[in-house]
Amino acid sequence: MKKKNGLKSLLIGTACALLILMHGPANACTGIRLTAEDGSVIHARTMEFAVDINSDVIVVPRGYSRTGTTPDGKDGLKWTSRYASVGANGVEMPFIFDGFNEKGLAIGLFYFPGTAKYMDYQAADADKTIAPWEIGSWILENFATVEEVKENAAKIVVPEVVFEAWGFTPPVHYVVHDSSGKSIVIEYVGGKLNIHDNPLGVVTNSPAFDWHMTNLRNYVNFSLSNVPPVQLGPVKLTPLGQGSGMLGLPGDFTPPSRFVRAVAFSHSALPSKTGRDAVIEAFHILNNFDIPKGAARDHEKDEHGNILADYTLWTTASDLKARQFFFRTYANSRIRMVDLKKMDHEAKEIKEISMKGEEEIEELTR
Repeated sequence: MKKKNGLKSLLIGTACALLILMHGPANACTGIRLTAEDGSVIHARTMEFAVDINSDVIVVPRGYSRTGTTPDGKDGLKWTSRYASVGANGVEMPFIFDGFNEKGLAIGLFYFPGTAKYMDYQAADADKTIAPWEIGSWILENFATVEEVKENAAKIVVPEVVFEAWGFTPPVHYVVHDSSGKSIVIEYVGGKLNIHDNPLGVVTNSPAFDWHMTNLRNYVNFSLSNVPPVQLGPVKLTPLGQGSGMLGLPGDFTPPSRFVRAVAFSHSALPSKTGRDAVIEAFHILNNFDIPKGAARDHEKDEHGNILADYTLWTTASDLKARQFFFRTYANSRIRMVDLKKMDHEAKEIKEISMKGEEEIEELTR
């Protein structure tokens, strides 16, 4: 993978296909956190877009040199990675959109349209400036815990930086978990940095995280157990079947509805004994957020007459204790894994591992 001086031509080469993202919904990612009885913490999420963003798994070694991107083209913040990291990128970029580092710190970028408003920029701030899509890698390559991220997040400037391939600044916010189970959400709203503690470990998209937490109060009737029968005069009303404790949970794909369901499902799941068990449980939970093509569509078509519809490009689960990155894709639902411990942390370049592949159906006919 080329470093930053080769990135510009790569991005321009993908511009035509990706400009449709400006018009698509691109607003349906869901993230959860699970903790197993053996202490394993699992960060899991879905990634939705209206077109394939050509993700691969990348492994970034220690000692990898970075230069941040600024609005005016000056060199931004410079750093060298202290920790090796692994995760999924997008648009063939050398930056992680979702993954974790060798210390068990995880990051996820989530679309945040209509709410994200980045910081003001002055030319004098160039040497501490990075673009929104670079924050994930900056965090993974420099810090080991959520507390370290909280202590250092205000030291950088994150302004509106136009992503050349798309022609606009991607609006995103970030969830960060560590191997102790601590979790935060980082957002830029109204030009200011906001860091929210995330006790439930859940994140979706707009509006702001604190709004979602307040919205949960609309579901105080939620119960992990079935509701008891109700006696109305001479009539006894009994539930029609299992699951009546969750009766009334919103079932659509909007971010507020997914947030509520993600809280309900991730916190009603029975405890997993091991990290591997929790990884499998996370994929089962996120099955509920898997969007088939056409179920979440825009009212307009693209210039070629194609329907623009978000769908689940890939789903990942990161075991922050075992340091293993699991994924499946829309085209291949088989779960595959990359073990960061077995990768070369001192490599000279970023290693790419393809996420592509078709579904394999095993015939059992005898």
